Amino acid sequence: MNFKQLVEDLKNVNPKDPGGWPWAIKGGACVTLFLAMLVAGYVLDWQSQLEELDLAEQTEVTLKADYESKKSIAINLDSIKKKLIDTKESFDGLLKQLPSKSEMDALLTDINQAGLGRGLLFELFRPGAETITGVFAVQPITIKVTGNYDDIGRFSSDVAQLPRIVSLTEMSISPATSGQLVLDATAKTYRYLDETELAAQKKAAKPGAAK
Repeated sequence: MNFKQLVEDLKNVNPKDPGGWPWAIKGGACVTLFLAMLVAGYVLDWQSQLEELDLAEQTEVTLKADYESKKSIAINLDSIKKKLIDTKESFDGLLKQLPSKSEMDALLTDINQAGLGRGLLFELFRPGAETITGVFAVQPITIKVTGNYDDIGRFSSDVAQLPRIVSLTEMSISPATSGQLVLDATAKTYRYLDETELAAQKKAAKPGAAK
């Protein structure tokens, strides 16, 4: 059937008598109706279902990633626990190098004896006020000693080798009138806070705590 004939058939089509339509028009009408049903089905029903399917697929990807992450943690759980234990033991070891409040006087004596043992003359040994930092306190000690170069060096080494942590900072060396040297420095000692002090720290850190 050519195009002109199809146009003529369309002009003569009776909408009320589809049974009398030519086969070409019947076929076209069926195809059009089928396509219209597909479009209506997509808009009214399938679109929401496809969106739900897409959301479900995205959720599946997220859940799989979460599962893989947790699976990796579970596989390495023993290793993680061991690392935590090692870290705690290392921290406890460092903590033991910090004196308690009752041991501070003995530590100050050790520092003083380290200088006297090397033949140094103490011109100044003045402990300063403590500064609380986290779970430990820092106490600076201003020192000024006179001696020869070798003795001052050995004194610094002795302080570094004390069983408790002591650091020499702000060091300066100048010549003395006697031909010897003068060491000015700040020795910092560290101690851990006892249970009472830690409780006070926590109480002071709470919102609304009395100042």
